[in-house]
Amino acid sequence: MTSQPETQSAPARTYEVRTYGCQMNVHDSERISGLLDGAGYVRLDPAADPGRTPDVVVFNTCAVRENADNRLYGNLGHLRPVKDKHPGMQIAVGGCLAQKDQGEIVKKAPWVDVVFGTHNIGSLPVLLERARHNEQAQVELLESLEVFPSTLPTRRESTYSGWVSISVGCNNTCTFCIVPSLRGKEKDRRPGDVLAEVEALVAEGVLEVTLLGQNVNTYGVEFGDRLAFGKLLRATGQLRDKGLERVRFTSPHPAAFTDDVIEAMAETDNVCHSLHMPLQSGSDAVLKAMKRSYRSDRYLSIIEKVRAAMPDAAITTDIIVGFPGETEADFEQTLRVVRESRFSSAFTFQYSIRPGTPAATMDDQVPKAVVQERYERLVATLEEITWAENKKLVGREVEVLVAVGEGRKDQATGRMSGRARDGRLVHFAVSPEQVPLVRPGDIVHAVVDYAAPHHLNCDGALVSHRRTRAGDAYEAGRVARTAGVMLGLPTIGKPPTQPTPTASACAAG
Repeated sequence: MTSQPETQSAPARTYEVRTYGCQMNVHDSERISGLLDGAGYVRLDPAADPGRTPDVVVFNTCAVRENADNRLYGNLGHLRPVKDKHPGMQIAVGGCLAQKDQGEIVKKAPWVDVVFGTHNIGSLPVLLERARHNEQAQVELLESLEVFPSTLPTRRESTYSGWVSISVGCNNTCTFCIVPSLRGKEKDRRPGDVLAEVEALVAEGVLEVTLLGQNVNTYGVEFGDRLAFGKLLRATGQLRDKGLERVRFTSPHPAAFTDDVIEAMAETDNVCHSLHMPLQSGSDAVLKAMKRSYRSDRYLSIIEKVRAAMPDAAITTDIIVGFPGETEADFEQTLRVVRESRFSSAFTFQYSIRPGTPAATMDDQVPKAVVQERYERLVATLEEITWAENKKLVGREVEVLVAVGEGRKDQATGRMSGRARDGRLVHFAVSPEQVPLVRPGDIVHAVVDYAAPHHLNCDGALVSHRRTRAGDAYEAGRVARTAGVMLGLPTIGKPPTQPTPTASACAAG
């Protein structure tokens, strides 16, 4: 590391954030970008400046997958020669893997400048500046959350859809999961703070908000209101007239899922009839070994109630194959629940040992070949079901929020893509005259004429196209931001112009 004196005229240092893992990590990366923007850094735009090396690369890591460690250290190894050729370049590692490995990261990769954890994202600008000044790696991790991350400034990745954390951490003890030890016990935001952030996003033109938590329907446990999540969903409905058209949430836990949430979903106009309900296994014996505090009958009863209240609901799930001790009979029970649930899609995983979890040391680890064979059967069963469910929509009109990057073949096929209200991926045709008019963030209506297991196609003429403020923002190249409390963090380069003071979101509620 080489310390370089700063001057008022020094060019702004550039940064790049590389994100691995879940939606929580994606949203944390938005906060990291907001912090670095606020501290005077400028995000590098590869399209505008191809081939340029960023001054700071931040890895926001995941510790859930088996190859998470190998992926991180492999990428760090690739960056070492790049850093050697660019004096002053810094590398920072944060997220769940950083919280787990801590100081081991700089032992294995001594060219890393900063290691920070899940509980102190807000310290990143300070740690980067300290590492430059001291010419020494900075490793700082906290064992518990001191500041709720949503009090930090956030640079949103989308003009039309935003993440809003309602809680962080988890009070469950699932034996396969390392998240509670890395994210800590559940901490809930006050409802007024959540709604203030949602309203701020809507004021920026955002049409769709996803409420985030490890277990969203245990929201309220900290302030003693077990019905708080349903009330929060209903409260978002009051923002419909201000422009909030879609509300989603992820992920609930079957054990804590209550009827009032189903009623709120069904009765609140802007809450989407889309539910991600992790199953993990259909075997009661495996669920018990996982310490999942529900059984298959309880799970299926939730699905039945949801469909009774919302016949058009699209239900998705997570399933783990090959958990220690899983027998063929156990796996057949999973297939039974899958067939009865009629999922619209599923995230499927082959169990892998995660050091630090109780399941890692359990007896009867299932042979890899057996896991693979069961996994292939599960995927085949799911594809048969999802295709059949999607075919039911052929001939129906769907509302689509136009999105960026959803369709990998859009340019070749002359289509654009987005998500229906129920979360399904939709590819729709646009005429040459419509291409410059239909923008990400706009709303279109189209008729489904083809269904595949994982998407719908609408190749006829659009029924309608509505331009939106989100589309205007996308066209203008504006970035949605929500303010936070900078907590005296240092900046680099020329100090930014101070904005006119506004009411803090923390004052709400």
